[in-house]
Amino acid sequence: MGQTLVAAENTWVLWAILVGWASISIWLEQKYTWASKVTGAIIGLVGAMLLSNFKIIPTESPVYDAVWGYVVPLAIPMLLFQANITKIWKESGRLLAIFCIGAIGTAIGVVVAFLLIKGGILELYKVAAMICGSYIGGGVNFVAMSEAFKAPGELVSATIVADNMVMAAYFFVLMTIPTMAFFRKFYNHPHMDEVESGAGIDENLASKYWQSKEISLKNIAFAVGASFVIVAFSVQLAAFFGSAIPKGSPVMDALNSFFGNKYLILTTVTMLLATFAEKYFGNAPGASEIGTFLIYIFFVVIGVPASIPVIIEKSPLLLVFCLVVVLVNMLWMLVIGRLFKFDLEEILIASNANIGGPTTAAAMAIAKGWTKLIGPAVLVGVFGYIIGNYIAIPIGNMLSGW
Repeated sequence: MGQTLVAAENTWVLWAILVGWASISIWLEQKYTWASKVTGAIIGLVGAMLLSNFKIIPTESPVYDAVWGYVVPLAIPMLLFQANITKIWKESGRLLAIFCIGAIGTAIGVVVAFLLIKGGILELYKVAAMICGSYIGGGVNFVAMSEAFKAPGELVSATIVADNMVMAAYFFVLMTIPTMAFFRKFYNHPHMDEVESGAGIDENLASKYWQSKEISLKNIAFAVGASFVIVAFSVQLAAFFGSAIPKGSPVMDALNSFFGNKYLILTTVTMLLATFAEKYFGNAPGASEIGTFLIYIFFVVIGVPASIPVIIEKSPLLLVFCLVVVLVNMLWMLVIGRLFKFDLEEILIASNANIGGPTTAAAMAIAKGWTKLIGPAVLVGVFGYIIGNYIAIPIGNMLSGW
């Protein structure tokens, strides 16, 4: 990839760039209305793409590995503290229903894309598993599937590049659809009507949502300390299952992949704690703020490998693969959503939660002013983290035999 201004081994400078740009993205999002509408997540991702494509920072570094290996796992529990499975069902029934429909659309899209491109990419079933997990859950599921299917590093990197470029473009599409007369004509849009009929339409809603709240040192200690303990316990438990469950047959291999996956165990453990110990985890001040900040660092990192020359030279078919999956998901949800009379906002937020996860879905709801959908967006996105691996692993195993 050639020489870059900042070397891959220049740890402190790279950390400063990642954390600094994540901080700037959040500041811009909450300071300016235009940035609030674009969302800080997209600003972070696009900024990292520009830095890497202009040879300021490298596309690979141990620092990025540390974000994937430590920052992301620590963020997950804090963002899942409110993942009470009974609450998700009670409070987000409609959005959860369209989200599950979207998950089916993603699975269909993965199979369609696989059949279209089969033979063009070696070990395409591994790409299918990674994208299936990612476009039902999120980047966490992508990582889990890359590890579960032992995908080669260069294939993972190329898929990340294609995934990031398609995902960033799709977010812009989702933000644009509500402004188009065609969709306003054929779909109900009560949330948009409510925003447009109210005063303060130009208010920075991201700043309002993340307004200051009382957080003590004890709150921070609980959020961070509990997250470390949950991650440590989950990693050890996954390692135990991975060594205790023998391999050798398709069934046992599947069981080993399921229970030996640290991300699967991590989400399950946190979900159980959030459901059965809601008194302690359901209202943990500071957890969502710290977890979201860590995820913004992750957004910056996933933008780094999005090298346009790499896409052109090495992975145009991967770009097509991701594009087909996203298009199938979107068309499937729009058609089924129209058939069952879902609101346009619900369809778009659910699709965003599928493709991008709870953070981007909530960011879109915040940016658009659909305040009643912010909580449900997070909940169904979190639900995607839970079911993503359970759907992606069987899909990957099935396609591996085709």
